[in-house]
Amino acid sequence: MAQKRSIFEEVSDQTPPPPKPVKAGPGGGGLIDSRPKGARGAIRRWLMVLFVLVAAMILVGGLTRLTDSGLSITEWKPVTGVVPPLSEADWTAEFDKYKATPEFALQNSLISIEEFKTIYWWEWGHRQLGRLIGLVWAVGFLWFLVRRSIPTGWTGRLLGVGLLGGVQGAVGWWMVRSGLTGDMVDVASYRLAIHLGLGFAILGLLATYVLLLGRSEAELMTARRGREAKLAGLATGLMHFAFLQILLGALVAGIDAGRAFPTWPLMGDSFFPADAFYVPDGQGGTKAAWHAFFENPGLVQFLHRMAGYLLFVFGIVAWAMGRKSAHGQTRFAFHMVLLMLLAQVGLGIMAVLTAAQLHVAITHQIGAVVLWVLILRARHLAKFPVAGSIRKGTA
Repeated sequence: MAQKRSIFEEVSDQTPPPPKPVKAGPGGGGLIDSRPKGARGAIRRWLMVLFVLVAAMILVGGLTRLTDSGLSITEWKPVTGVVPPLSEADWTAEFDKYKATPEFALQNSLISIEEFKTIYWWEWGHRQLGRLIGLVWAVGFLWFLVRRSIPTGWTGRLLGVGLLGGVQGAVGWWMVRSGLTGDMVDVASYRLAIHLGLGFAILGLLATYVLLLGRSEAELMTARRGREAKLAGLATGLMHFAFLQILLGALVAGIDAGRAFPTWPLMGDSFFPADAFYVPDGQGGTKAAWHAFFENPGLVQFLHRMAGYLLFVFGIVAWAMGRKSAHGQTRFAFHMVLLMLLAQVGLGIMAVLTAAQLHVAITHQIGAVVLWVLILRARHLAKFPVAGSIRKGTA
């Protein structure tokens, strides 16, 4: 008969020892876990560097536009353009090329060569920053590709960022070309809007990828189960509306519409600007009414104002739903969106009242970048919420 055992008997001697940990190495399970985590972290840091560079590119591009420097370099030389003028003869040659542009003939005919150098350096720096972004992307992408450390499903995404950057360079030159012929003293506003819009799209992709790489695929899959679908949909709509407002802001910048009607809340003495659909054709007549949506300063500024009001209302609706989220980080993200939206509206009003003074206008553009990223973050957290801890009070 089997010997009876007490329920209080020690069983430690009969418990099998724990399994030995698997050492990371060829064929080991540890390698499967460790490599993607390491690659995700390194790629995320690389994308963060690109994000900062693209954000700086948008800032420098805005300053280049506000200082009327964008047409100072009249040629596109992707390789040899790296070298600036090195002698007085080189500077004279560049200045002579600029003298052949409509901007010089119609607006800057009294500019000196020293003043020309100032606007030249702005545009040259803008282009060099673009080249640096391309170099950082190419070196990083090839490094991770050769080492086979890109996580599954990410090669196409990372390649796409680089391809969009190349397209952005071509669009930039397409934009500049529009101001080098005819009677244009600035670039075509719709081309500027496409150029800026593509820049924000690239910035948005980088921000989204940085957020996704901040957690493992397993964590994202778990978080996706708690997705707040209605809130994510509302945040997506807010994202699209904000992007539209960014494009309208580019149209304002393209024709200096921010310097028209420096009054608020009315535009002059009325709600709707006078002569909103009047666009002269330069020959004593007027252009078709549809040109006014791109070329009439009053109408363009009016549309930007109205879209700003609607975006603000949309943002309040999104915040009202976001503040009811069950997740603390999501709630905080929507609080930040509303706070930045308030600041951006204030900056927009200041830009109007100061006739788009340089420091106010560029701060308004920086605000657009910050608001754009905060909206993307709030949308991401609505789609992939971070579960809080009741014990820590972070639910």
